[in-house]
Amino acid sequence: MINLPQEFETRMKTLLGEEFTDYIKALEEPPVKAFRVNTRKISVADFLKIDRFSNGRIPYVENGFYLDYEKIGNHPYHHAGMIYVQEPAAMAPAECVEIEPDWCVLDMCAAPGGKSTQLKNKLGDKGVLVSNEIISSRCKILTGNIERMGLKNTVTTCMDTKKLARVFPNAFDLIMCDAPCSGEGMFRKEEIAVSEWSEENVKMCAQRQAEILENAVKHLKNGGYIIYATCTFSLEENEMMIDSFLQNHPEFELVKPCERVVENTADGIAFDGCECENIQYTRRCYPHKTKGEGQFMAVLHNTLPYTQTRKKAEKKPTKLDNLIFDFLNDTLEFYEKDNIQIYNGNPVYFTPDFPVQDGTAFSCGITIGEVKKNYILPHHQFFMGLGDSFKRKINLTLEDERLSKYLHGEEISVDCPNGWAVVMVDGCTLGGAKVVNGVAKNHYPKGLRSKL
Repeated sequence: MINLPQEFETRMKTLLGEEFTDYIKALEEPPVKAFRVNTRKISVADFLKIDRFSNGRIPYVENGFYLDYEKIGNHPYHHAGMIYVQEPAAMAPAECVEIEPDWCVLDMCAAPGGKSTQLKNKLGDKGVLVSNEIISSRCKILTGNIERMGLKNTVTTCMDTKKLARVFPNAFDLIMCDAPCSGEGMFRKEEIAVSEWSEENVKMCAQRQAEILENAVKHLKNGGYIIYATCTFSLEENEMMIDSFLQNHPEFELVKPCERVVENTADGIAFDGCECENIQYTRRCYPHKTKGEGQFMAVLHNTLPYTQTRKKAEKKPTKLDNLIFDFLNDTLEFYEKDNIQIYNGNPVYFTPDFPVQDGTAFSCGITIGEVKKNYILPHHQFFMGLGDSFKRKINLTLEDERLSKYLHGEEISVDCPNGWAVVMVDGCTLGGAKVVNGVAKNHYPKGLRSKL
C-alpha cells in the first residue's frame, strides 16, 4: 500500500470529496499498461491481423490499445518501431486538437517521446515536428525513440525553452507544453514521485511551468493552439495556471478539447477566485475514473488572425557530392531530391521548407550516413526512416530463426542481390545489412541488439 504524505491526502480530500475513498482503492490496483500502433509503419487494420499484445482499445485514441504482454521491449515488433508503449492517460493530451497534416508542431518538453511520436503519427510525413528536451541524456533517448519509429521531417533539440523561442520564433501551428510537474498522478506507478512530493515542490513546479508556458507563446503562430498538460492534480499547477495565463493573455481563449477526450475525462475544477468562466473545459484523468494514471490538459487558442510570421532562415547552398546521389540511386526506389541536404557536415533527408541552422539541433531529419573517401556508410536512421523505399528488402517472419540471429547482431543467409538492404519483420523495418554473395552482414547497432 502506498504511504501518501499527509498534506497530499488533505489536499486530495478537498478536491475529490466523497470520491477520495475510490481514489485510494484505485491506487492499490496495478498500473494500467498500454501501447499505440505506429501508423507510420503499419495501419491499425494490418496490425490487428498480427496483434498478440492488446487487451481492448483505448476509447479516445484511434490507434491506442491496452497492453497484456510481459517484457514487450524485447519483442521484434518493438525493435521495429511497430508499437510505442505508453501510459494510456498520457495519450489523451495529443488527442485534444484535430491536427492538420501540414502543420508545424513543437513538443517543448518531449522526452522520452510518447507525445512526440503520437503527434507525428497525426501529422503524417509532410508535417514538421520539433521535439525539445533540455537534459542531454534524455534527449538521446528521445532521438532514439523517434529513430526507432522511422519518422520523417522531425528535429530534436536540446536547450531551455527560452533559448528555443529565439531559435524558432512564431514558427508553430500547435505546441505541446507537457510541463515538468510534481507528479501526483504518477504515485501508483512511480514510488520516487511519492518520496519527492512536498507542497514546496508543487509551488516550485508551478513557477517553472508558468515560465515554460510564457515561452510557448513566443513560439506560436497567430491562430495557433497550445496544449498544456501535466501529470499532477494540484490546482496551482493546473486550473490556477490556466486562469492566470488567460488573465495575462487576452488574445487567448480556453476551448473545449475534441469530444472523444471530453467523453472520457472529468471536468476541470472551478476554485475560489477563478475568473475563467469555462474552466470546466480543462480536463482531468483520475485512476478511479479512467483506466490509467493522473493527467490534466487544457487547450489554449490564439484568437488573432492567422499570419505566417516565421521568416525563413538563409542557408548558404551546399554543393552535394555526387557520391551521395549515386548511393541513393543504387539503394532506393524513390526519394525526393529536394530533401537531400547537408546538416552539421552529414547528408540528411529533411524538408527544405523548414530551415534549421547548423548547430541548433541535436538531430535534424533522417541522417543518411557518413561520407567516407569513396563510399557512404549508412546510418541506422536511414534504414528505419526510408526502409519502405529500399530496392533490396529482406522480410522475415516471427517464426524465421534468422530473425533472432539478426537481432543478436549475427550474419544471416539470404536470397537477395548484393548491396545495402533493409531487414524487416512482417513488413516493418528492423535495420540494415550489407548483402555480399548471399550473406547479409549485420549493421544493427550494438547498443540496440537483443540480450536474450
